[in-house]
Amino acid sequence: MARDDNLAAQARCGDLLEARQFDRLGEVFATDVVDHDPARNQVPGVEGVKQFWRGFHSSFPDYHMKVDAVSADDDYATIAYRISGTHRGDFMGIPPTGRRFDVRAIQLGRFVNGMFVERWGSSDTMGIMSQLGLAAAPPDQG
Repeated sequence: MARDDNLAAQARCGDLLEARQFDRLGEVFATDVVDHDPARNQVPGVEGVKQFWRGFHSSFPDYHMKVDAVSADDDYATIAYRISGTHRGDFMGIPPTGRRFDVRAIQLGRFVNGMFVERWGSSDTMGIMSQLGLAAAPPDQG
């Protein structure tokens, strides 16, 4: 049952993010959720999660996420996904370039009673920066 609750909370989180309903993220994130990979200057707890997504939306108002894989057990849910968008607002202090990005990302959440209580995540920030023309492209890994 807990596994199903975790999967449902993960899916609900994705739905809220796609709908840009950041103020409702408290429906799936505990008030004192610990984000182990916060953005620079991100405040703690669910307010920090909301802050991050408001800022990301401001930078990339057309962002879109597509889940590639999901794995879950009674404590954790992990998603591998792609995220894309167009740079239309300041991003990390950099004015909009109008360029698009499309990169892979991963998120691991620990859940209690169907709520995120801890979050770890990583996205290809260098890939975003190079696709926006803000950094040299990383060497080919293939």
